[in-house]
Amino acid sequence: MELDNIDFQILRLLSENSRIQWKDLGEQIHMTGQAVGNRIKKLEDSGVIKAYSLIVDEMKLGLTYTAFIIIYMKTTNHDAFIRLMNDCKEAVEVHRVSGEGCYHIKVKVNSQEQLNLFLDKILEYGNYAVHLSIKEIKQQHLLNATR
Repeated sequence: MELDNIDFQILRLLSENSRIQWKDLGEQIHMTGQAVGNRIKKLEDSGVIKAYSLIVDEMKLGLTYTAFIIIYMKTTNHDAFIRLMNDCKEAVEVHRVSGEGCYHIKVKVNSQEQLNLFLDKILEYGNYAVHLSIKEIKQQHLLNATR
């Protein structure tokens, strides 16, 4: 599906408020609510819109520690490690990377003890380096960066 300027406007407005009424969204881009709804349906059906999500304040949930972990795998079979990452609620992002290490993992936990338990789990797969976040400076969503 090729996206046009209207599609990008819809995506930007939905990324700012995914609960916006189609009628209200349409007023902002000079379309009817029904036309906007049809566009959104096409974006969903084509997989451009994969899901709607909720952004919460992790500090208010008690997730006060953010760590970035670089893991250096000791084996070429990564299947068990990938399964572990998919099952670990502490790992909020996992990227296979080129450059330093094999994977970069973003972890959110509520205590140093919970971080240590997570590190114990991954130690079986290889060595790691840990970088603790001091303060989040910026959090940007993809659509704000693309257009």
